[in-house]
This record gives sequence, structure tokens and C-alpha cells, in this order.
Amino acid sequence: MYQVGIDIGSSAAKAAVISEGEVIKTILLDTGFSSRKVADTIYATLEAEGITKENAKYVATGYGRISVPYADDVITEITCHGKGSYFLFGENGTIIDIGGQDTKGISLKNGRVMKFIMNDKCSAGTGKFLEVMTNRLGLTPQELSALARKGKEITISSMCTVFAESEVISLIGKETPREDIAFGVIESVVNKVVSLLAQVPNDQYFLTGGLCEDIYIVERLAKALNAPVKTTPLARFAGAIGAAIAC
Repeated sequence: MYQVGIDIGSSAAKAAVISEGEVIKTILLDTGFSSRKVADTIYATLEAEGITKENAKYVATGYGRISVPYADDVITEITCHGKGSYFLFGENGTIIDIGGQDTKGISLKNGRVMKFIMNDKCSAGTGKFLEVMTNRLGLTPQELSALARKGKEITISSMCTVFAESEVISLIGKETPREDIAFGVIESVVNKVVSLLAQVPNDQYFLTGGLCEDIYIVERLAKALNAPVKTTPLARFAGAIGAAIAC
């Protein structure tokens, strides 16, 4: 039997297939307008490779978990991120999950969630904030981080994405160098994440979600936290992996 975890997030939908204790396949898609449609696309993709309801169990998690009609069970994303992160890292620490609509800090001990904290959805410390600012600056996420490395310290203080965007527009109007604005954008996210994590402190951290391959953000988080931040490309699928483990 295959174990299939499906994590329907607000921005991205992920799936992970586990067989004999190993992750053998992952799927990454934009969630788009319909969680149900992307869930059906995932099932069709797996079915084409011989993974079906007859030989697999499915667990759904995430923002759109109730929109996976073929799921055998649904589990909260906090539990799944805990299970998935322990599978990937095998250590105690605090998970940092910077999602599209919220950011979570999850304290993990021996594979169990001990405590978690989540920011407000309007907070600027989310993936959506980075997406909005990246588009405003006419950059890709990779270009934003590359420019930020060259930037000088600048502060974007607003706690709301809308007001923070207004700050950025004002800076653009003053002809502030784009690399300085890029630095300020990423520092804004880092500072808000670190502030959140003060409620679940630890001596090491694990970055999951869509930013796990952004080396610059990993470096800035580690410096601000004064602690190692571990990650891996598979950490993007931590929620889906945790759901698969729970099958």
C-alpha cells in the first residue's frame, strides 16, 4: 500500500507519496481558484502512475483539506507539519512555516507538537507579503534575495501588508535604490517571524514551506535567531509528508 499525503495550502498544493518508509514522489501545483479542482488534478496525476484508491490510503491537510473528496482522513496542518518535520530532520527544535496566508512556529519534541503559535493573517510576515512586494518591485523571488544581499539597512515597519506596500511605494517615489528596498522587505519578514518565535524559543529551528530553498532568507533567520536554521528542498512538502505518515 502507498501512503499519500495531500496538503492544500492557500497558495500551493503539495502531495507526497511514501512507500516502505521512503518518499518516492512529490507533486507541487498552484492551488488556484478551486481547492477541489487541484485535488482532482493531483489524484489524476497519481492515478496515471498506478497509485489509486485500490492500492493507497490518502490523508488531507492544510487550508483546503475539506476539498479532497477521496481522502480517507483529514488532519490539521500543525500535526502534519510536526510529523513531516520529524521525519525529515529527526531532531527536537522549532518549526518555522512561512505560508501564503500565515506563519506558524511549532515546538517539536520527540516527534510530538508541544506548543504552536500562529500570526494574524494580515501580518506582513507571510509569503503573500513577499509575493506582493516582489511584484511591486518587478522582481522574481530569486532576484529579490539577490538584490537584498547588496542592499543597505532600511526599515519597513507596518504590520499590515497593505500599509507596508504603501511604505514601499513611498520609498520608490523617493528613488530609494531597489536593492535597499529589497533588503528592507526581507528584513521585515525576518523580524516579524523572529518576534513570533519568541513564544516558542529553541536552540535550533527547521524552515519548512515555500521559502525553504531561499538561502538568503535562511541565513538572515539564523543570524536574527542566533541559532542554526536547518532545511532541505523536501521541507516544502513537510505537511504532505506528515499527512502521508499519518495514513
